[in-house]
Amino acid sequence: MKLSELDYSLPAELIAQRPLERRDDSRLLVYERASGAVRHRRFSELPEELGRDELVVVNDTRVIPARIRIERPRGEVLLLERRGDNGFWEGLARPTRRLRAGRRYGPVELVEHLGGGRWLLRLDGEPEGEMPLPPYITEALVDPERYQTIYAKAEGSAAAPTAGLHFTPELLARLEVERVTLHVGLDTFRPVTAAELERHELHSERYEVSPAAWGRIRAARRVLAVGTTTVRVLESLARGAPLASRTDLFVTPGFEFRRVDSLLTNFHLPRSTLLALVMAFCGVEETRSLYRLAIDERYRFYSFGDAMLIR
Repeated sequence: MKLSELDYSLPAELIAQRPLERRDDSRLLVYERASGAVRHRRFSELPEELGRDELVVVNDTRVIPARIRIERPRGEVLLLERRGDNGFWEGLARPTRRLRAGRRYGPVELVEHLGGGRWLLRLDGEPEGEMPLPPYITEALVDPERYQTIYAKAEGSAAAPTAGLHFTPELLARLEVERVTLHVGLDTFRPVTAAELERHELHSERYEVSPAAWGRIRAARRVLAVGTTTVRVLESLARGAPLASRTDLFVTPGFEFRRVDSLLTNFHLPRSTLLALVMAFCGVEETRSLYRLAIDERYRFYSFGDAMLIR
């Protein structure tokens, strides 16, 4: 697949800068693959779009306050993943060219440069930084909990599984729900730079699923995956992966889905592996058409934006 096939033009004013006052007031674009039918709904109407036998699977990872500001030189450290005990982490640090291994920057000691702006580092205590909002969100977040899902439990992510941000406790109570955990690394959102998608390297992410949860998911008549991270967990397990491990599953057009029947997802960045996954599930041309429609209908895009249900 050519990189250009993952491109599209988005008016800057459609990038959502803040969450809506009520989570489930966001819009929901519904697409039926079999018939090609499209409906424009509110997220609060999601249960009306699902069958009684549909199991909704969510990713209950919790975002850590991973962005740590440093003063000299002025920059930041972004924690990506804990590396064992004794305060070791892998993270991004900038400005990398002005930073030195063996030096301390506030609560962070840089141990070894791993390349590409990544560092092995040691952190004093637990993370006490800021929420790691993506760079396209330029407004300050008043309530850090709005970058967490209401069911977030297992700390470990450097970014939120944003498809789940729309749920309220009342809405969740109307659904049959099961949980998995995948800790989101920033590599999931890293733009594809290779001319061909297949040449892009996708780093692995940690996941864990209980035996009871997987038994229920495996036996379900239909499964709705909430977000691309949930898809990667379920499709890894459907291929015989262990219940707790790392996955580097790269879902691109032509992929055979074995356990996901429906997908709930936000609108993603161009040239991203997330958009490639949606195209794999929905169809390349179909996804392009739906994104054009969403732009024409003034849907809100990206992390705090609206959602799409593909059935």
